[in-house]
Amino acid sequence: MVKHIILWQLKEEFNNLNVKQGIKNGLEGLLGVVPGLVEIKVYTEPIESSNADVCLYSVFEDEAALKNYAVHPEHVKVADTFVRPYTKTRSCIDFCE
Repeated sequence: MVKHIILWQLKEEFNNLNVKQGIKNGLEGLLGVVPGLVEIKVYTEPIESSNADVCLYSVFEDEAALKNYAVHPEHVKVADTFVRPYTKTRSCIDFCE
């Protein structure tokens, strides 16, 4: 299994619940759509000690499935519509477990 975790900071003018809910609904809606995606969860309510606004936690069958996810048309559509326009920073870690 491959874990794919992303942390985003939102642009100040977009740091609100509607934007966060759009990110959450869009990304979590990819389960069952993208082959090899086993689990996906988006966290949108960090506690005060956090320095990120949104966290994506996802699990893939293998590295090939993660690579396919990155270019899958439905994922690209969600990222271009609900994520990229609203985020100012992105940090990512991928690892096998």
